[in-house]
Amino acid sequence: SAPETEAFEDAEECARVLADAMSLKKSAVDYMHPEVGVTAADGACFGRNYFNRYSAPETEEDEFADERAEILEEAAALKKSAVDYMHPEVGVTATDATLFGRNYFNRYSAPETEEDEFADERAEIMEEAAALKKLATDFMHPEVGVTATDATLFGRNYFNRYSAPETEDIEDAEEHACVLADAMALKKSAA
Repeated sequence: SAPETEAFEDAEECARVLADAMSLKKSAVDYMHPEVGVTAADGACFGRNYFNRYSAPETEEDEFADERAEILEEAAALKKSAVDYMHPEVGVTATDATLFGRNYFNRYSAPETEEDEFADERAEIMEEAAALKKLATDFMHPEVGVTATDATLFGRNYFNRYSAPETEDIEDAEEHACVLADAMALKKSAA
């Protein structure tokens, strides 16, 4: 009896599986032992980095260059705003032709255009604004105090004065009545 032999296709499949297992084992070993390092003997793996050499001119990455440009733009805009704020005497200068025109509503010869409804509404709004300002002032300055001369604002509290008879709450009165009833029941049982 002769030993069994594998078919050619089975042998190829077995060789492929073993090669996959070997490459997986090599990957696992490389992952578990990073201290070993990578060894390569292929000539295409070696090269010179022309960007990080000492004699290379200094370059900046695109992200940093874009960010630097944005920061400088914002700083220039902030400086312009600060100068405009600190020096209002300079004024606003503009050369756009669409900014110049005639205002037909505010010219001297223009008729008064406010209607009575709007005038009344404006007066109401001004009254409400004055009342709100007074309330805000009263709130923000409590040290000023309240001044009033209306006789109905002054009164006497008859419940919390020193000479007022002492009163009990409903709960206290009910508990007091229960204690007295218990005392009477004990007195009867003792007699």
